[in-house]
Amino acid sequence: MEIQPVRTSIYDQLRVSIYADNESLGLAAAREAAAIITQAVAERGVANIILATGNSQLTFLHALRHLSEIPWPAVNVFHMDEYLRLKPGHPASFPLFLRRHLLDHVPVGSFFPVPGHAEDIEAACRGYELLLRAHPADLCCLGIGENGHLAFNDPPVADFDDPVWVKVVALEEASRRQQVGEGHFGSLEEVPKHAITLTIPALRSAKRMLCIVPERRKANAVRRALLEPVGPTCPASILRRTPHAHLYLDRDAAAEIL
Repeated sequence: MEIQPVRTSIYDQLRVSIYADNESLGLAAAREAAAIITQAVAERGVANIILATGNSQLTFLHALRHLSEIPWPAVNVFHMDEYLRLKPGHPASFPLFLRRHLLDHVPVGSFFPVPGHAEDIEAACRGYELLLRAHPADLCCLGIGENGHLAFNDPPVADFDDPVWVKVVALEEASRRQQVGEGHFGSLEEVPKHAITLTIPALRSAKRMLCIVPERRKANAVRRALLEPVGPTCPASILRRTPHAHLYLDRDAAAEIL
């Protein structure tokens, strides 16, 4: 059964589709992702994808793993951020999140986790950038943070023209509080203050971008991204200058633009 959005719009160069609920949003985005992946595999024999983590991605990831048409053994998976030197096995680990909700369920070709525990972090960042450049992304699936961040590119320091693709960043308190609110940590003090992130040029280098944003807690960030001036005070606003991006919202996330 085809799922139709309740509304579609264009904000500058960004296509926006609003769905009735989180489940419909997740399935619709998963179907578009599957089409992009299968086309890449048909054309080149392989698909390279970058995936986000976090509670907002759950309906999408769960729908994605149940789509039988995806040729998973031909898919290389990257992800976009990880806390710096988080205790191994910590339940908030982003690679662990991806394994739990996707990778343990489908036989992907390769998974390349962000190297959050390397002894030489700068060298590890450069190495991950080389991996990304050697495997040009067909698809980047991401969300928007409650403060408008993309990956861990926080306001107001997000750099739309960053010269590097992977780097260490200090996390804004709002980003750290979001992790507590989502239940990944028991208190703000437990949340690491630094992380490794793909930069905005790295994310936008993908041939296609699907931005998946459900839930009422994201409504203010969505409004700012779509209606306020494009700039680093709301990093997600750069999506409006990204014609190969598609923003998926549910009614809750779209509450301040409806």
